[in-house]
Amino acid sequence: MNIKRIATLSAAGAVLAAMIAGATTSGVRRPAPIVTTPNTTGIELQGAELAAEVARLRARLRPADQPQEPARNLFQFGERASRAATSAPVLPALEPPAIATPPPPPLVLIGFASEGATRTAIISGFGDLFLATEGDRIAGQYRVSRVDGDGVDVTSLSDGSTLTLRLGQ
Repeated sequence: MNIKRIATLSAAGAVLAAMIAGATTSGVRRPAPIVTTPNTTGIELQGAELAAEVARLRARLRPADQPQEPARNLFQFGERASRAATSAPVLPALEPPAIATPPPPPLVLIGFASEGATRTAIISGFGDLFLATEGDRIAGQYRVSRVDGDGVDVTSLSDGSTLTLRLGQ
């Protein structure tokens, strides 16, 4: 009885597998067409595929609608009709020339350092950092005349003007 049961289950499993296979595949199978090209190599086939792809891309990049002439030139301004002069021309007032003041030196006080009674100013300017005490020169153009807790006085060597540098300016 054991063999009879195994045979029945095997037959039922085979029928079930055949039904599933039939449902998952299409019933019509066409043989693949055999294309024979006389004397064509792989390079020629790749060249033909490339030419077809290039033609397809060029057709896609070509605009379907050609642009029409614009109604106006966006880069050219129109001329306005000049107004008739109804009043006397106004002459510009002569102003005295402005006195040119030299720009302040590019110096910035960054901070202080002290060692005992000697106080050193940390000054940034001219693309460099200077550690200066009283009497030191900065970039050959300025001299430090005073260093205290309020700020630093810097004197120009060219014209003798004094500039006070303070923290946070």
